[in-house]
Amino acid sequence: MSQMFDPIPADSSARLLCCYVNATSQMQIARITNIPNWYFERVVFPGQRLLFEAVPDAHLEIHTGMMASAILSDRLPCSTLCVEERIPMFASSSQEQELKNEGITSLAVLTSVE
Repeated sequence: MSQMFDPIPADSSARLLCCYVNATSQMQIARITNIPNWYFERVVFPGQRLLFEAVPDAHLEIHTGMMASAILSDRLPCSTLCVEERIPMFASSSQEQELKNEGITSLAVLTSVE
């Protein structure tokens, strides 16, 4: 189940499905701060994948550090974190119906889109 606490601003027509992976051994904070009237901040644990929607102009800031301090360690354009969204193909109609009952209508494929 996905959680959307801070939806993308309503005036944005274009949306990107993005994925960031914390490949470090430290906890990180992921933030998008360059989009007016939108607040996006998540904790990303070591090895965790963060799947989120963003507008094309957004930049994901990655802050890494200890409890009391964090250092801006990276700033990534969300357009480089974009993944492809596909409608699933199922072997059986029962699997398809089971996912539809859970509200799943598409799947994110974690490969880069150029």
